[in-house]
Amino acid sequence: MVKNLKYTRNIGIAAHIDAGKTTTTERILFYTGMTYKIGEVHDGAATMDWMIQEQERGITITSAATRCEWTYCNNKYQINLIDTPGHVDFTVEVERSLRILDGMVILFSAVDGVEPQSETVSRQADKYRIPRIGFVNKMDRQGADFFNVCNEVKKKIGINPLPLQVPIGSEEDFKGVVDIISNKAIIWDENNYGMSYKRVAIPENLKDIVEEYRRRLIEVLAGYDDFILEKFFDDPISITENELIETLRKATIKLDVIPMLCGSSFKNKGVQAMLDAVCRYLPSPVDLEDIIGRNPKTGFQEKRKPSEKEPFTALAFKISTDPFVGRLAFFRVYSGKLNAGSYILNTRTDSKERISRIYQMHANKQNPINSIQAGDIGAAVGFKEIKTGDTLCDEKKPIVLENISFPEPVIGLALEPKYKADIDKMGIALTKLLEEDPTLHVRTDSTSGQTILSGMGELHLDIIIDRMKREFKVEVIPGEPQVEYKEALTANYKHREVYKKQTGGRGKFADIIFIIEPLKGGKNGLEFINAVKGGNIPKEFISSIEKGFKEAMKSGPLANYEVDAIKITLIDGSYHPVDSDQLSFELAAKIGFKAASKNAKPILLEPIMKLEVITSEENLGDIVSDINRRRGEVSGMEDRNQAKVIKAKVPLAEMFGYITTLRTLSSGRATAIMEFSHYHASPQNIAEEIISKRN
Repeated sequence: MVKNLKYTRNIGIAAHIDAGKTTTTERILFYTGMTYKIGEVHDGAATMDWMIQEQERGITITSAATRCEWTYCNNKYQINLIDTPGHVDFTVEVERSLRILDGMVILFSAVDGVEPQSETVSRQADKYRIPRIGFVNKMDRQGADFFNVCNEVKKKIGINPLPLQVPIGSEEDFKGVVDIISNKAIIWDENNYGMSYKRVAIPENLKDIVEEYRRRLIEVLAGYDDFILEKFFDDPISITENELIETLRKATIKLDVIPMLCGSSFKNKGVQAMLDAVCRYLPSPVDLEDIIGRNPKTGFQEKRKPSEKEPFTALAFKISTDPFVGRLAFFRVYSGKLNAGSYILNTRTDSKERISRIYQMHANKQNPINSIQAGDIGAAVGFKEIKTGDTLCDEKKPIVLENISFPEPVIGLALEPKYKADIDKMGIALTKLLEEDPTLHVRTDSTSGQTILSGMGELHLDIIIDRMKREFKVEVIPGEPQVEYKEALTANYKHREVYKKQTGGRGKFADIIFIIEPLKGGKNGLEFINAVKGGNIPKEFISSIEKGFKEAMKSGPLANYEVDAIKITLIDGSYHPVDSDQLSFELAAKIGFKAASKNAKPILLEPIMKLEVITSEENLGDIVSDINRRRGEVSGMEDRNQAKVIKAKVPLAEMFGYITTLRTLSSGRATAIMEFSHYHASPQNIAEEIISKRN
């Protein structure tokens, strides 16, 4: 059966930690009939937080997918829902989810406003051009202020927030809302988990404010629709509900506005209105532009429409390991249809994969389905080699979709198994975890020979070590956390490397001349340009030279840290008809890089973190002094609910054990959140100290 994609919504729920994402998701599952009982985060019983570590810590670690149905205006909508983590250490889960979503609900705390992770999520959503609606949660809490949060959205996120509701009552007296579009008040029934509500007259004390916000809403929407503009001047009362909804939908999909709603998920108020808004304002797959990819054979761009009749095209956005079904590849289908047992092409490996079974996911439970089609999200098993970001497509109609980009890890620690016999088990566990999480890196330290596991933060690595113990039965002894420095070149240098070896019989010979320089424009990786003329180096050796440079970048000239971004122009060289081979040229590139990079004015880069501290005024001076002592730069301060918010940029190297110090300075009252900002050159004296330790 061909379904009408107009009634499909692929949405994510994202927010800062503790804004109530998982609580809201549990209410959605309850109201849509997916669960008969509400699971609470504080009881460790939330459906979507199924990992042991999530239940113990009361936080979301991995993005969980599910599907539910919601009836709006007599039409049944299918909602594919992804609940994402709020902690900055797990931002990869948000990134990969956003890549395949059509819309998003961003939750804000009515008390805390727009917090750092909400800003980060919004920037990620901007990158993928994802329309969103805002839901201001925790309206029952002391200090809740819906309109203040709307103002912060304008200031910090930069998209025009349009309040669609006015709260009735505040804090513990929060009872319901006035819907600005329908001009009707809604009060939720607390006796049946808010399943039912009654419409009442708008309270007298709110009539003026409702009228004011309705006028503002119509003014904004008049800029998108000439018909509304005309009515606005001639007869504003004649503007219908449907006209407002349709125009607001267009403005939301264009990313010009964020419709703002409010409620209290924990007290079962406002979630159904938010589900209505998802159906009303967020796009279906057919509302968005066709997906664009590149044909790997011709190199030309191709489009795929969100239709079952088009060739099959999907993107794998997550790999996970399930103890019962094995490796699962989560994927979003953009076009076509896939039947269980079919073959598809993985364009990264250019090989066929058989998808033996397809599942519809509900948190960590799988429901087998016979087929999946355009606009759906599912999980596959039975494949040989699929990685996060791979394009899966019709064998006869190949296409490569844009990959998913992930942040580099900033913190590492040395690992060794508690028992020598577990070395192989540790290797297997790390291989599986790396497959699941692209922000995890493992390398062998060239100076100590230790295995170094790198990730996005101390909590991230803590969870991974816990998972190794529980899921893979490997106990490891972690070393002290260490900063993942990088190295960079700041000057150009021309170098000739001649590699010669005679050991009797056939020898080794390679001769390359190249220019090494910094890679500009904020790009990463190796930009390799082959400018050799006249066949002085045969073509079959060029790829080996590039491979040699890529490998050499993993160990920089100063302290063996990775060199992140360089440009190499191969300008000339020579070869020997007998002694030259691919390995000779690869080794010449590696040796040449080591020699040339030392002369290209290398510098050491350290990760700089964005820090936000919330404290009372009495501890402000001590906390700022401590930040300065840690080589931090305070970039701003603001007031938030009778508290001071300090914003600063601080080197990660100075931040180990910071939370303990902060508790001492503030008698346990201050809180802080930290996320990666950028890499910056280390001061000379600190760089020299690090280099001397490593050499």
